[in-house]
Parts: sequence; C-alpha cells; structure tokens
Amino acid sequence: MINSMTGFGSCKSTEGPVNISVEIKSVNNRFLDCSVKIPRAYSFAEETVKSLVQSALARGKADVFIGVDDSEKSEAAVRVNENVLKAYMDAFAAMEKNYGIKNDMGAAAYGRLPEVLSVEKAETDAEAFTEQLRAAVREALDKLCAMRAAEGERLAADISSKLDTIEKLRRAVELRSPETVKEYREKLGARMEEILQGVNIDQSRILAEAAIFADKTAVDEELVRLGSHIKQIRKLLADGGSVGRKLDFLVQELNREANTIGSKCSDLEISGIVIELKSEIEKIREQAQNLE
Repeated sequence: MINSMTGFGSCKSTEGPVNISVEIKSVNNRFLDCSVKIPRAYSFAEETVKSLVQSALARGKADVFIGVDDSEKSEAAVRVNENVLKAYMDAFAAMEKNYGIKNDMGAAAYGRLPEVLSVEKAETDAEAFTEQLRAAVREALDKLCAMRAAEGERLAADISSKLDTIEKLRRAVELRSPETVKEYREKLGARMEEILQGVNIDQSRILAEAAIFADKTAVDEELVRLGSHIKQIRKLLADGGSVGRKLDFLVQELNREANTIGSKCSDLEISGIVIELKSEIEKIREQAQNLE
C-alpha cells in the first residue's frame, strides 16, 4: 500500500474523566516531524502522543491539536480566602471611620473582589486520562492513515499512467535512433557528390564517417537504463510501504538518462521526444514528493 503524506483525522472522546478532542493533520516533509499542542496541565502526556504518531507514520509534518474540557466532570470547590477577605473588610471599615463613607458592602460585593474567592478542582487521574487520550489519538490516527492511503492509491495510479507514457516515448527514441544514422549517411553521400561533381566517391570513407556519427549518437545504454528504472519504479509501487525517498532517487536517474539522450542526439524528432519525456518525468517527481 502506498501512502500520501497529506491527511486529516479527528476524534472526540467523552468516555473518561474528561472530554477530549483530538485533531491531527499532516503535510509533506522530508522526515517525520511531530508537533503536539496540549493544555499545560496535561503536558505529561505529550510524549505518549508523539510515540503513537511515530509508530503510525514514517514521513510527514504532523500537527496534533488536543483540547481538554473538564468543566462537566471534575468536582469543584469554592474557597474563601479569609485573610484577603478580612483585609478588605478592615480597609472598608477604616474608610467608613476615617472618611465618613457608608460601608454598604454585602457578601456578593465582597465575593466579586479580586482573590476573595478561589475555585479548586479535583486533580484528574493521570493514568486514566492518559489511557483515554491514547484511545482518542489512535482513532484519529486511523482516520488520518485511511485518508493518506486513499490519496496514495490515487497518486500511485497517476504515476503508473505517466510511466506508460514514458515507456512509449522511450520506444519512440529506440525506433528513431537507427534512422538518424541512415539519414546522416545518405546526406553525407549526397553532399560529397555535390561537392565532388562526378568524381568517384570513396564509399568506405562515407561508411567510416557514418560509423563515427553512430558511435557518438548511440543511446542504447541510456535506453536500457531508462527501461530498468521504469521497472524498478513499477516494483516499488507494487511492493508498497514507504517509497518516497527511493522513488525520488529513481526519478533523478530517469532525468539523468533523458538529459544524456538529449545531449547526444541532434535529431529534431528525438529532441522533441526528449522534451516530452522530461515533462512526464517532472510530473512524476512532483507526485513523488507527496508520497510517504
């Protein structure tokens, strides 16, 4: 199975000590890079999340967003900060005594003053929270991986289609290459006849020149290597797994052979084929950058 590096997965968990929401998105990256954003009070579980992501993904930039809502399930107690309250009361009493200002403060008014009241929540069971979070992250990762797999399948099909086109172009060069030598020999003979004007032409010299031209423009080795790289890419796609880096290397080799063919051949028809060849290879390179 071929996987893309782009995907998204989410999960909401309410079966546990708190309510947890998990969102994971991944994009292209040369290596695996995982970033976790989690409320500071629960940062003790960050490494657990990273470990789960690393076990599921081989490459890509993965951003994990975790939200925690404990307002519904955590027991809370409201405490009166007696020292702070007494200090306020003493201050208001002094204002009434010294400045004649009526002290009409009630309990509700005192309660609104800073730091008079504090809310204390029961601590969340770390082990139970981690287990709930682990289950939520796994579900989100399953959805993410399913999306990456579906996208990877489409990319693999597209690359396979482009390989078919490259194979046809390779075959076209293979058929055209011998014709260029034949045409060169005929043009050379015609040119010499035109220059020498009826003088006997040494056919062996023409054949020797044609042989030199054929040697300089021979692309048999490049065509064989091109075909070999195509087979290797097809095998990679068939075997599946993490193929992105290997595919990127093979695409570079495809491009190298195409450039060599273009530099050896001065034939306009082959030059046009090479341009098409390089265009298809570039399209594969762009797709390869999306694969895990």
